[in-house]
Amino acid sequence: MHMDNANEILLVEDNPDDVELALHALKRNNILNPIKVMRDGQDALDYLFSKGEFEGMVSYPPQLILLDLKLPKVDGIEVLRKIKKDETLKKVPVVVLTSSKEERDIVESYDLGVNSYIRKPVDFDQFVETVRYIGYYWLLLNEAPDKN
Repeated sequence: MHMDNANEILLVEDNPDDVELALHALKRNNILNPIKVMRDGQDALDYLFSKGEFEGMVSYPPQLILLDLKLPKVDGIEVLRKIKKDETLKKVPVVVLTSSKEERDIVESYDLGVNSYIRKPVDFDQFVETVRYIGYYWLLLNEAPDKN
């Protein structure tokens, strides 16, 4: 099955509560892009590189990747490393959205070419506001290179 995912947001998050929170916050901010959720780093990589169960399914890279760092199977830093090494995927904006307060995670994320690093707010209203800013900036204001 071939999917048209040209304006998709890829959310890579293993915590079901945070997934629900993010989806609710996106909807509340009228961000209507299709959203694909991957719950571990390996599935995210298989999806992005059309491997395994996703072989031949993905026609375009996502418009935006929201990436948690603490993921099962393959951690977010490794996912980011592989995205930014790939000629096509490296142009996709990646926003790390994580609860990690580790300075080394921030430094390593930027060394690998992350576009933005945001610590997850615990307060729901603050989270909704954060998602609104992410959507407004990365989906509306930011000028991305042509995908072709």
